Amino acid sequence: MSRALVNTKRETDMSTTHKRALAKSVSWRAVATLDTFVISYLVTGSGTWAGTIAGFEVLTKVVIYYCHERVWTGVAWGQ
Repeated sequence: MSRALVNTKRETDMSTTHKRALAKSVSWRAVATLDTFVISYLVTGSGTWAGTIAGFEVLTKVVIYYCHERVWTGVAWGQ
């Protein structure tokens, strides 16, 4: 069996669990928070302000993204 078929089968068998949704949320937030920090630093010129903005943003966005993922788990559109 080709690798492409194995990967496709594994992906279709894998359901979105709470742990998987949480792991995706945290990894995405790490990347997005770095982006927020850089933009905040460029706008404010202050590492302290950029860190404060990025820190607050990461706390709120992890919760929001996790909830968003769980809602989409129940949506059949596009499947």
